[in-house]
Amino acid sequence: MSATATAPTPACTQTRADRYMVSVQEYLTFRQQGFLVVKNLVAPEEIAELRQHTEDLMQGRLPEQLNDPKLEKPPANLTPEEKAQFFVRIHMLHRKLELHERYLLHPRVLDVLQALIGPDVLAMQTMLFLKPPGKEGQGWHQDTYYIPTHPDTLCGAWIAIDDCDEYNGAMWFATGTQHEPVYPGKTYGHGDKILKNIGTVEGVSDMNDQKNDLARIANKYQQVLVPAKAGDVVFFAGHVMHRSKPNMTKDKYRRAFVSHYCNARSFTQWGADGASDNPHTSPTVDPVTKMTNGSHILARGDTHLPFAQPKFGTFCAAVLTPEDRQLESKYAAAAMGDMDSGDMSVKPADPNIDHDHDEEPAKPAVSY
Repeated sequence: MSATATAPTPACTQTRADRYMVSVQEYLTFRQQGFLVVKNLVAPEEIAELRQHTEDLMQGRLPEQLNDPKLEKPPANLTPEEKAQFFVRIHMLHRKLELHERYLLHPRVLDVLQALIGPDVLAMQTMLFLKPPGKEGQGWHQDTYYIPTHPDTLCGAWIAIDDCDEYNGAMWFATGTQHEPVYPGKTYGHGDKILKNIGTVEGVSDMNDQKNDLARIANKYQQVLVPAKAGDVVFFAGHVMHRSKPNMTKDKYRRAFVSHYCNARSFTQWGADGASDNPHTSPTVDPVTKMTNGSHILARGDTHLPFAQPKFGTFCAAVLTPEDRQLESKYAAAAMGDMDSGDMSVKPADPNIDHDHDEEPAKPAVSY
């Protein structure tokens, strides 16, 4: 680059033509129901890519499966039909496969998450659900039971790869249960144990409602089937109780790419990268607090906490310089009142500004 050339502007500062803007009604719906379905959020060509990838993975045809002995594949002696039944769900492949990292950090999915739990978003988990014909579903559960964050800001994003309905195992939600506490397990699972008389639950995620203690709580609420078309994305809060029933069809899959996120300012001790080896000595685990934020990718915004870089270089906030990240919200937007005079007017929140005399000009917001 010559001395007079202009340095390229970071891609995040460009206004994206396909940026998804969450409406006020969608925001209210998410708060009122505990979930939100955004239609056609993922493009048809992207769904075709996900579907082909999933079919190749189910058959053990991915190059990564052939070359990496640590990446599971179905036994070679199985028939194609048997291979298609081998997996039900696969966790955390974004740490092994570029495609999974890319869909974890899908820009339009992150657009919605910024409005619902942001503006700072930490990408934590991926799961590929396959659910072939005849496979069981999952009983009533709350995702925060498995993935605690503090403050509690967990949110799931469920990308439908196939059309799903009551026959092939679409999700059900107990609307209103997003306001319930997280019920702690008797022997396992996070919960709001400081509440009086909350008790403990057993059988979380068990399909048998007689064994799943959350069923009696979910039964107090309206239960809604949430069908989805391929390309729709279902966003759901960490406390809302949800389930899926068996795939009762003979020839329809119910495949979905599911990711979990939290506000990047939340603390977590969940999901250390390399946890299966030795989580206590992992470089991404704080030796004192056991914080694992350094294992998860900063998708949008900024944070005062550690975060990981995307292993395959997918563009997101983590790859930006601190200066570029701070362009979006260097300080809180405003402070109520002046410390000295007690005025109740809105003042800039830069702690270095004399609120009685100076106001710093507003900086342009970053647009991903």
